[in-house]
Amino acid sequence: MLPLQYYIYTNSAIRVNCMLTEKIRWTIQDLELLPENEGTKYEIIDGELFVTRAPHFRHQQTCLKIGGKLDVWSEISGLGETIPSPGVLFSESDNVIPDVVWVSKETLALMDEAGHLTGAPELVVEVLSVSKEDQRRDREAKLKLYSSRGVKEYWIADWRSRKLEVYCREQGILKLAVTLFSDDTITSTLLPGFSCSVVKFFPN
Repeated sequence: MLPLQYYIYTNSAIRVNCMLTEKIRWTIQDLELLPENEGTKYEIIDGELFVTRAPHFRHQQTCLKIGGKLDVWSEISGLGETIPSPGVLFSESDNVIPDVVWVSKETLALMDEAGHLTGAPELVVEVLSVSKEDQRRDREAKLKLYSSRGVKEYWIADWRSRKLEVYCREQGILKLAVTLFSDDTITSTLLPGFSCSVVKFFPN
């Protein structure tokens, strides 16, 4: 476990500086020793700790809008459920909290007693934060993680530019399939019958 004095603070995320030649690998158990602060999100990706502060309110509005559209479709189709900010435990050293996920009934059965998913959601949605560091995490570290763990689709929503990047699984990995803008419509073979104008994903 790394002492708290080894934290380096950035604008919106805390990165770990072990000041040692050997890299420290964080695990789920280490999170139990960290302080619980409202609006602070702890995630571990490949043993590295990321701590994100409370995001911009437009970020949260975007999460609600996307989650709401997916939830309506889920209720109608009966194929699964939309879950906002779930804990997803891929392994001891990979523990993340996506903004929104959609899971099939089969994947929902992999929920543990604490209410955390222990398998890959079919669809993961991350809404970009203002911080460049957080954006890099979503586009690089999380993309790599979701790709390796079997996520079928990954949406990255940017509320400032009002665009949606859609990554689909191709030849075993997630690849950028299309970038959609406000006047486009999103559909998905993963979500049969789902259709929504991208503009409805973002706050006015």
